[in-house]
Amino acid sequence: MLKEIKNICCIGAGYVGGPTMTMIAAKCPHINVHVVDINVDRINAWNDPNTDHIPIYEPGLASLVNEARGKNLFFSTDVDRAIQDADMIFISVNTPTKTYGVGKGMAADLKYIELCARQIAAVATSDKIIVEKSTLPVRTAEALKRILDNTGNGVNFDILSNPEFLAEGTAVNDLLNPDRVLIGGEETDRGKLAQQALVNVYSNWVSKDRILTTNVWSSELSKLTANAFLAQRVSSINSLSELCEVTEADVDEVARAIGSDSRIGPKFLKASVGFGGSCFQKDILNLVYISKSYGLNEVADYWEQVIIMNDYQKRRFAKKIVETLFNTVSGKRIAI
Repeated sequence: MLKEIKNICCIGAGYVGGPTMTMIAAKCPHINVHVVDINVDRINAWNDPNTDHIPIYEPGLASLVNEARGKNLFFSTDVDRAIQDADMIFISVNTPTKTYGVGKGMAADLKYIELCARQIAAVATSDKIIVEKSTLPVRTAEALKRILDNTGNGVNFDILSNPEFLAEGTAVNDLLNPDRVLIGGEETDRGKLAQQALVNVYSNWVSKDRILTTNVWSSELSKLTANAFLAQRVSSINSLSELCEVTEADVDEVARAIGSDSRIGPKFLKASVGFGGSCFQKDILNLVYISKSYGLNEVADYWEQVIIMNDYQKRRFAKKIVETLFNTVSGKRIAI
């Protein structure tokens, strides 16, 4: 039987959890949305009467928070109660690159995901749909289910993968008019019903043709590879920027000529210092680590080259600045 979602809980009030849950609350007034986090200062900021003080600045976000907060959107540190009341639980916590142990420097650190799973298992007394919103390695859902099934209270848990595709500065529009919403579920009767329940939530404002359903593993891998492909384009145009400099070609003109080809398109073909941010490098390194763990060394080497090119571009740019400043930056101010 298809479950009607009346209460949603999101563990993690950060860059992904806050805006995503705000949009769901704004577009689904019949659903109560509780965003919980153990960071008291962060929750206080989300609850600040002056919405200019919310912890994330995205154009249009403050007005959406103001519209829904206190009606069907709530921010709290009471994680246990939110878990208990929820029909559907989004996990949207940080998954940084590991700094020690097996996979150091490449693999994703899943300690926060594991802590969430153990807390849900300890608290839940009714069936829950668990949604992976954090960017995760392939097969994380399997590990989540193992924790939930083996440490729970005889409760049924269905795991979905619903990766985010938000860009800083356009997050609200990305949520309002997504290119696609990706929902991965288990290929069982229960899994398909859970998947449909989340489809029904997004259908309140996203057209059905933009909601893609896959198996869990395809969804998890699609997130990593989407970021890898975008980062690859940045590294590709940056690799040409140096060639343009030595041949006196204009890299912007080259990018415009390449981007006018409809098969390629203009997006992410902007030569620069390289990509930064919280996603591209982390996700590519994760992809490299997964490939190596399966013995796919050539695949790993291919994607690692995107990182190598990006690091080279940053070093090259810094070197040019130093050379322009007569090989010393001592006592000089550099404005960006």
